[in-house]
Amino acid sequence: MSWIDLVSYFFGGIFAANAVPHYAAGVMGRPFQSPFAKPPGKGLSSSRVNVLWGLFNAAVAYLLVLRVGAFDPRTASHVLAFGLGVLVISLTSAHHFGEFHGGSKPRP
Repeated sequence: MSWIDLVSYFFGGIFAANAVPHYAAGVMGRPFQSPFAKPPGKGLSSSRVNVLWGLFNAAVAYLLVLRVGAFDPRTASHVLAFGLGVLVISLTSAHHFGEFHGGSKPRP
């Protein structure tokens, strides 16, 4: 196993987790922040844009996790690298999107 495989699995986790909110918002017909909005990451993109962006992120995650190296879900280092990527983007997204949706500050 190469260190580059672990880096690929880490970024695969990032793309996999990032696919979820965009795809979910899109299929529910809700606008959501995306890199294509004005201003990027702050404005809202249409539900169709978010479905496409979510599917693109899922495809990149597939390529990074299942087409690089030999990802084995029974190998702790593989799962930890993927999970760390999921954790990093999840906490970052929770903070960033919480600013727009009231989730970053505790309620009184």
